[in-house]
Amino acid sequence: MTIRYASALLAGLAAVAVAPNAALAQATTGTVVQGIAIANPSAVVAASSAFQTAQQQRPVTYKPQIDQANTRKTQIEAQLKPLIDKLTADSKAANPNRAALQQQYEQIQQLEQAGQAEIQQILEPLNLSQQYVLEQIGDKLDAATQAAMDKKKISLVIDSQSVIKAGQVYNLNQDILTELNKLIPSAQLVPPAGWMPRAQREAQAQAQAAQQQAGAAQPANKKVPEGR
Repeated sequence: MTIRYASALLAGLAAVAVAPNAALAQATTGTVVQGIAIANPSAVVAASSAFQTAQQQRPVTYKPQIDQANTRKTQIEAQLKPLIDKLTADSKAANPNRAALQQQYEQIQQLEQAGQAEIQQILEPLNLSQQYVLEQIGDKLDAATQAAMDKKKISLVIDSQSVIKAGQVYNLNQDILTELNKLIPSAQLVPPAGWMPRAQREAQAQAQAAQQQAGAAQPANKKVPEGR
């Protein structure tokens, strides 16, 4: 069983290279279309100073949770090992009991799933921290992109993931990154008590609005008592 904590959710993003200024200045063959650029927002966020600093700080700030999760992982693996060994040995018998093997397998699966859920719960503060940092950076990304577009006189930015191939002269990543680092050089690592990611906040607000609308409509549907 493998422990995955929140920083691993975007580990791929941190590995995406952002083109340096030198690469952006390289000329390409053929005609260069003015006013158009490409960018990879996820790569820019992952390369930002705020994100990188948070990635370094999180294992230190949340060390108790990480240690607790690793300890629990070791305990769960120790609990599962004899069960797995027995299942393996029983399956190699001359005439294995299929029903018993299935029961053993289901027991192992249930214990493993329960263990994974428990570890995820222990590491939930790291997940919330990750989302909190990303939300702070994301709130500044549009302004950073616009600032980069204005300086480079760009009127159209296309997601580089949708482009098959383009010269580095069109790459706006480094320009956006420079502006983003100005707007948010660092982010708050620990979210306030009770904080929820934007998607959950919006879902909660929609649910409350729906309840209020249902409550407001209910009296209108009631019949007014007739007087004597």
